[in-house]
This record gives sequence, structure tokens and C-alpha cells, in this order.
Amino acid sequence: MGLKEERERIEEKTKELIRDIVEEQGLRLFDVEYRPEGRGWTLRVIVDKFGGVNIGDLERLSRTISPLLDVEDYIPHSYHLEVTSPGLTRELKKPEHYAFFIGRLIKVITREPVEGKREIVGFIDDIENGVLKVRPKGEERVIHIPLSVIAKARLEVEW
Repeated sequence: MGLKEERERIEEKTKELIRDIVEEQGLRLFDVEYRPEGRGWTLRVIVDKFGGVNIGDLERLSRTISPLLDVEDYIPHSYHLEVTSPGLTRELKKPEHYAFFIGRLIKVITREPVEGKREIVGFIDDIENGVLKVRPKGEERVIHIPLSVIAKARLEVEW
């Protein structure tokens, strides 16, 4: 098994193990990332909730899942556990990231023009069948953006 496959296996196993715990604490699981960072490895658990998470939410979840991860012992490297929020301007990469933030303001940069534009700022309306639906700010129409043409997508702060 290659490094990429091993990382993906660890990320998926972690999601399976902690999903119910995250939900029991009133949070939503945004993502799990397992990456080499510096001289070691980091297992990053990213959560959110309506109204935003606070430091107490993150500490409580960390204290709850850390012993479980130790007991399950499926991660071959020593690692640092980091429990965090997606952040105000989080980059979105996976279909489930877009689904997580339906209704939120986003900036999308595409590799090729979509309806004559390569930069679209609007609200996530939906994501289905590999197509992101964005309602441009101040407009009623919806732009259909194939995920395959998205170069970068990031949440925007709405003022």
C-alpha cells in the first residue's frame, strides 16, 4: 500500500470512528486530514456547527476522541492530534465540502470560462452529479459549474 492510500485509509477509518461522537456533541464533521508536517504527522479533525465552534467545543471533542484513537491503535506513526474549525475562508476541495456549506458565500476560480467568467462569487445553492450550483451575489439566476473545471474555491466572509 502506498503512502497516499495509507493516508486515505487512516482518514476514512477516523471518520467512521468519530462521526457519531462529533454529532453527539452537537458538531458536524467537515473533514479529517492525515498529513506529514514538519518532522512528524498530524491527524487534523475539522468540525463546525451552526453559529460556529468555540475553543471549548474543540477541547471537549479532542479530550473525547484522543483516548479512543489510542485504544483503536490503527495509525502506524506517532502523530499530533489537532481538532480545529474550517475557518472563515476555508478552501473547499471535495464535493462534501460544498454540501457542508450550502447557503454560504463562496468565490470560485475556474480553469476555463463558465458563462463567460473565470471568477464567480455567490452563494452555494446545491451540489449534485459533479456540478456546483452557485447563485451570484445579488442575482436570482443559478450558475452550474462542473467540479472538473474548478481550479480553486474558497469561502468568503459576508459583511
